[in-house]
Amino acid sequence: MTVVGATGWPAKLSEGRVRLRPIQVRDAAAWYELRARNQAWLAAWEATTPGGASQQLTFKQMVRRLRRDARAGRVLPFAVLYEGKLVGQLTVANIIWGSVCSASMGYWVDQRRAGRGIIPTAVALATDHCFQTVGLHRMEVAIRPENLASLRVVEKLGFRPEGLRPNYLHIDGEWRDHLVFALNADEVPGGLITRWKATRLITP
Repeated sequence: MTVVGATGWPAKLSEGRVRLRPIQVRDAAAWYELRARNQAWLAAWEATTPGGASQQLTFKQMVRRLRRDARAGRVLPFAVLYEGKLVGQLTVANIIWGSVCSASMGYWVDQRRAGRGIIPTAVALATDHCFQTVGLHRMEVAIRPENLASLRVVEKLGFRPEGLRPNYLHIDGEWRDHLVFALNADEVPGGLITRWKATRLITP
């Protein structure tokens, strides 16, 4: 794993053909193309606002807001690249300091690239960065029970199941139940990317 950057943000992380870097305004064309092509694939897992009255941000507005929040230490927004091309997005959000030192993570990937280990690698990279560089203690992922692909990601990485949160997030126009998975820094003292790579070597 390669880590560039002495602080939590900005950072560039890489492992093999997978790379994470700060999302940028110049990603707009590739991002819009991915989102348009994957609309049906992603619609069931997209966050929405109750009442549907929220203002739709342009990509530039979204990136500027994310990067502002990143500078304030509230979020870490990454573009996911595979073989140098934008294939998805990963965001570490809800960063809480003090006695909690916790965050949550969300992600999506191009359907054409699903199943290649891109997102498990990206999640492992971001989690290690949060534990080893940023100084967080806990990483949490909330997933709809129907999202089998995302459930496989946390299963592969060994995130600990913590149970069901009924009507936890507003997704695809309704309040949806979510299964919660978490990992603490002391559960992966050697790094999550190291454990993931070892698991891949022994998995048939």
